[in-house]
Amino acid sequence: MQKSDGMNYAPIGTFKSVCQPGEFIFAAAALDHGHIYGMCNGLKEAGGELKWVYDPDPVKVDKFVSIYPGVRVAASLDEILQDTDVKLVASAAIPSDRGPLGLKVMSSGKDYFTDKAPFTTLEQLEAARAKVAETGQKYAVYYSERLHVESSIYAGQLIEQGAIGRVLQVIGLGPHRISLSSRPDWFFDREQFGGILCDIGSHQIEQFLFFTGAKDAKVVHSKVANYSYPQHPTFEDFGDATLIGDNGATGYFRVDWMTPDGLSTWGDGRLTILGTEGYIELRKYVDIARDQTGDHVYLVNKDGEQHFAVKGQVGFPYFGQLILDCLNRTELAMTQEHTFKAAELCLIAQRDAIHLTQR
Repeated sequence: MQKSDGMNYAPIGTFKSVCQPGEFIFAAAALDHGHIYGMCNGLKEAGGELKWVYDPDPVKVDKFVSIYPGVRVAASLDEILQDTDVKLVASAAIPSDRGPLGLKVMSSGKDYFTDKAPFTTLEQLEAARAKVAETGQKYAVYYSERLHVESSIYAGQLIEQGAIGRVLQVIGLGPHRISLSSRPDWFFDREQFGGILCDIGSHQIEQFLFFTGAKDAKVVHSKVANYSYPQHPTFEDFGDATLIGDNGATGYFRVDWMTPDGLSTWGDGRLTILGTEGYIELRKYVDIARDQTGDHVYLVNKDGEQHFAVKGQVGFPYFGQLILDCLNRTELAMTQEHTFKAAELCLIAQRDAIHLTQR
């Protein structure tokens, strides 16, 4: 697990199988982002069997095989899609390729699990919605900043237990380290990465919908900027947005590529959740100048002030739920409606954003 570089951050949990050996076979294809390792770790820990890998770049494949020895190397994507044993294909393609790849996977009769952001255009989203309706297959998204963060899982449990009453507002901060030397060319191409609100902003919007319980929302205001990288004119290193949910809850988030080198992790991700009877603060990856471990949850309500250090205590239930959803055709891990609504709102925020200029 690489804490200094977010692109290669792949949490490792404990094994807790939800299925029988060989019951859930999956494959990995398109290894353009390091999140593929977190996705595969989660599925394997929940009992999934990784059978195949495919990518046209042999260097990426060799690295993958070194981490998952025994996986078969496919000569083409079609070799995976023609294997009737494979239930799901996990992918971390270039963002602009994720939607089209999902259509191909679902057309083959398999479920699809993609890294965020799942789309770079609203047209891709609508095509995926239509393909899901046509095939009945699943289009799942790795919104890792909630699904693969134990403090986020624990906060959801506290809210479900009524610890802070009804959620009124979510404020999210999603700073990231740029790690210039490790970034591929597509990372700086607006057409390929989709924009900062579409990309890392998708995490924040998904969390807003989840923690508030909103089914829909309006993007009231959004902004983007490129403050530091004139050599990459279509890149964006700053973005923020304000939302109002259909249940009256509000949200604000800021995302950026400004993390200084002195921070011990790739980003000081934080979330503050305000309720009618208290509030929760998450310090996801570090408690700066105090504790370099992550997953700190702070709760203030009628019972007083409480601190929970939950790293290694909660686990990552999403992956087991996703496997069971694929096997049983249920929607316990995340509904398709929620998955697509988060994607839709980040695309709208990106489309309507005001472009700031430095003076």
